[in-house]
Amino acid sequence: MQFRQWARIRDWALLVVLLSISAIVMFTQNLTMVRALRATALETTGHMENSLSWIGRYFRALDENDFLREENIRLSSELAKSREAGIENERLRVLASFVDTVSYNVLSARIIEKEITKQKNYITLNVGSKHGVEEKMGVIDERGILGKVIQVTENYSLVMSYLNMDFRVPAKVQPSQAQGIIQWEGVHRDKLLLQHVIKTERVAIGQVVVTSGFSSFFPPGYPIGLVQSVEAQTGKNQLLIDVIPASKIDDAEHAFVVLKEQDEERSELIIPE
Repeated sequence: MQFRQWARIRDWALLVVLLSISAIVMFTQNLTMVRALRATALETTGHMENSLSWIGRYFRALDENDFLREENIRLSSELAKSREAGIENERLRVLASFVDTVSYNVLSARIIEKEITKQKNYITLNVGSKHGVEEKMGVIDERGILGKVIQVTENYSLVMSYLNMDFRVPAKVQPSQAQGIIQWEGVHRDKLLLQHVIKTERVAIGQVVVTSGFSSFFPPGYPIGLVQSVEAQTGKNQLLIDVIPASKIDDAEHAFVVLKEQDEERSELIIPE
């Protein structure tokens, strides 16, 4: 049994002994041949290390690229935030100056939700009854009208925007003072319709359309838009007038609620049925 085990490991044992003797001779003897072999081995190893060093540089470059990419993303994000803050500051400055110029009471609000793809579109504001908002109050921005409040909770308001087929507001054209009603036909977001203007009125392209004052929720003379086209309707005594809205709901972010001034005497009037 022992003979068989020795026969199995004999070759390996002999190899280990010979390798050990070779290593001892190579590193302890100072013969010329040994030194030559040692130098050749070191030179060969150096060439191999130099040839394979690009692998380490490649992986280091990959790590550096990842770091630079992450740093670039971080800096781009900070730059975007800085630009947005600058735009927001300029917008708030314009809004603050607007409040100083109007002669009626307004409440500043932020648009937190809006619809622009339906035929009956609405806007949600972050102000409500605890801020003094009531139903049937007008909503504007520094450019023109946006809509009117139709529902109020303690902290929020739902606004029927002018991009709603149920929206109506009395309007007039300046300087002719031609009277009509503004509404939306439910197709183009960049076009309103001014109806009920008689053919004898002198309305021209480019004239300003404003609120007439015959409204309980908008002050008189506030911008609605500009006349885009004027057409006489066949068989009717009215003009068909397209109006470009002064304020674009698509990019509106801030708004003002026109606060009503209480008129007790007027509120006592009762319209007969």
